Amino acid sequence: MNDQVMSPEQRAANLKGMGCARKRVEDVRFTQGKGRYVDDIKLDGMLFGDFVRSPYAHARVVSVDTSEAMKVPGVVAVLTAQDLAPLGLHWMPTLAGDRQMVLADGKVLFQGQEVAFVVASDRYAAADAVEKVVVEYEELPVVVDPFKALEPDAPVLREDLEGKMTGAHGPRRHHNHIFTWEQGDKDATEAVLAGADVVAEEMVYYHRTHPSPLETCGCVAAMDKVTGKLTLYGTFQAPHAIRTVVSLISGLAEHNIRVISPDIGGGFGNKVGAYSGYVCSVVASIVTGKPVKWVEDRMENLMSTAFARDYWMHGKIAATKEGKITGLWCHTTADHGGFDACADPTKFPAGFMNICTGSYDIPTAYLAVDGVYTNKAPGGVAYRCSFRVTEAAYFIERMIEVLAIKLGMDAAELRRINFIRKDQFPYQSALGWEYDSGDYHTAWEKALNAVGYDALRKEQAQRLEDFKAGKTRKLIGIGLTHFTEIVGAGPVKNCDILGLGMFDSCEIRIHPTGSAIARLGTISQGQGHATTFAQILASEIGIPADNITVEEGDTDTAPYGLGTYGSRSTPVAGAATAMAGRKIRAKAQMIAAWLLEVHDDDVEFDVDRFVVKGAPERFKTMKEIAFAAYNQAIPGLEPGLEAVSYYDPPNMTYPFGAYICVMEIDVDTGVHEVRQFYALDDCGTRINPMVIEGQIHGGATEGYAIAMGQEIAYDDMGNHKSATLMDFFIPTSWETPTYQTDFTVTPSPHHPIGAKGVGESPNVGSVPCFSNAVHDAFRPFGLTQSHMPHDQWRIWKIANDLGLHG
Repeated sequence: MNDQVMSPEQRAANLKGMGCARKRVEDVRFTQGKGRYVDDIKLDGMLFGDFVRSPYAHARVVSVDTSEAMKVPGVVAVLTAQDLAPLGLHWMPTLAGDRQMVLADGKVLFQGQEVAFVVASDRYAAADAVEKVVVEYEELPVVVDPFKALEPDAPVLREDLEGKMTGAHGPRRHHNHIFTWEQGDKDATEAVLAGADVVAEEMVYYHRTHPSPLETCGCVAAMDKVTGKLTLYGTFQAPHAIRTVVSLISGLAEHNIRVISPDIGGGFGNKVGAYSGYVCSVVASIVTGKPVKWVEDRMENLMSTAFARDYWMHGKIAATKEGKITGLWCHTTADHGGFDACADPTKFPAGFMNICTGSYDIPTAYLAVDGVYTNKAPGGVAYRCSFRVTEAAYFIERMIEVLAIKLGMDAAELRRINFIRKDQFPYQSALGWEYDSGDYHTAWEKALNAVGYDALRKEQAQRLEDFKAGKTRKLIGIGLTHFTEIVGAGPVKNCDILGLGMFDSCEIRIHPTGSAIARLGTISQGQGHATTFAQILASEIGIPADNITVEEGDTDTAPYGLGTYGSRSTPVAGAATAMAGRKIRAKAQMIAAWLLEVHDDDVEFDVDRFVVKGAPERFKTMKEIAFAAYNQAIPGLEPGLEAVSYYDPPNMTYPFGAYICVMEIDVDTGVHEVRQFYALDDCGTRINPMVIEGQIHGGATEGYAIAMGQEIAYDDMGNHKSATLMDFFIPTSWETPTYQTDFTVTPSPHHPIGAKGVGESPNVGSVPCFSNAVHDAFRPFGLTQSHMPHDQWRIWKIANDLGLHG
């Protein structure tokens, strides 16, 4: 249809901008098997690396004999800490301000730790040579319990820190202690607890789990000795940050390092940090002069790449007899494994755990977190959440349930009377955050009405009567959760990693024919950036989304950015995209005015064109303006139509949601069935409803796995008990529940398009929702707390311990 006769609505629909359920453009190559992942990269003369890993959780490395390994045909080199030490590369900095062995230096601290790196002509030769490396170990006492690690006679794990009683985050009070981080008013909170009508107390444990992305971690390092340039392909969620880290570690000038993140099969926080495989591949490429590829297998991924959670949260919550919460106290013991390698902003060694007041107007609160070394793998990534927000949400939602039991009050009503009111925003929490906007009561009522909450409670009561009468062996649990997340890390004033402020960026170039390319400092791992960022631009600059290409992941072409994790893409990079689009539009307005022979102020933007005010028949489309920008000399204006924006947000954003799960549980077998799962999310302005729904389905499924079976477990000797997918629960389509999604819209007042982010929310909200459903089923029999994951055995054991098996 001709531009002259199309209505504004038709032209807006043609753009496929914000609010449109546009199909994901990425899926064309993925569904046809044409994605390009790290293991697809093949370079001339490429060598392959593999690790010798420790079978012990804590042991002295007496000797490493590589002589027999070097005899294996195809083996080029075997690197040990002794080889890396002269280069200063046997240790590397972590994102948390600690340092970590690249290869075992004197001892090992967890099972699966890297001891030697074999480089060979193919991966089979490398694997054969790994078996030929002879390592002599002297076993040492193992500690996998963080509380035992702090006992006076606990073994010294980090001998490199012995005698150093100050760490990156302040004083250390024990040789296995890492830091103490405090927020809030301790004295005031303890005074509130002492004088409260009611105090509920509980130890809430969020177990150790693992993102287990579809693609494991890997890289290809290629050093060109002629140009002096290192190219590093890898599974990186923050390519620019990796480039900076590689420069700091290797001493190579940063302009001579090119980092490329190709297609990535899921990140979920697991691919934010730097791993030994990256460093060893770079060193091996420099030494051999050939490209070196390292890709871990699934067992290595589960054993040694960064874990998530492992928080013991001791909570106390105070309230009046009527249920009004007056104070919250939380002490967390955080198990960080052998090294503090958490991917948290520098100023927040326990991430954003101080969002633990949740959606509630709690006037007084105190939080303390102690980090502890143990003989487990290091890490502490934000597994599909924004820096420990999932632990915080789980803590407060479990504490609300425990308080409801103590008060004898309905948990839905207890939440309602304690929500932050709409007129209280922007809201200053007792632990330091300024919530931007929210309408919790509206969302909660919509959720309760949608599931027929009152009828569900009546059905549950009748089922309980039938159970007691011997008519059924199945109970009903109703899991409730209302969560508030903090995403969009973030403001440079608050957030940095290794001194790098957490802004983000977008660069836009409009071509003469009216198409465009946008390059961003983020990197998609399945979020649909190529689809949604084009939609933001389509609405901002009036060029159809189908005519906009989005590129990420190449540090030689993309502007510097801090990457994708913690649901920061839309809140930060999306804002940068909108702001760059507005710079384009401002210049386009001047060009349009010149072409239309009117003053700049006499034209206004209308969907995909600039029109003369009062005379809409006179206009210039963005396509016409783009061509004019390159072929007409406009006085006082340089040719071209390009813009770049580096965006430092004034505040983080606070998406929220109301989730309800209805679960049936067979007390005799421990088998559960999720009968209904309702998820209402408020992520502010909705860019693509279809992508949002897909994000919620995926995140809630991960939450289901975590709550109902997924666990990284160790025995007392530090042996990993869940290092294969036979033992680590990944839900299939058979187990995955059916989800009912819903939404409200509360735009962020400070974000250019009002968006808040949604990718992490379903994981944050679903875990306590599933867990609360299990607890709620057994609540009438006296259960207040049990630890996740709620697998079949553990549910059966709950019923058995409560005497329900007769």
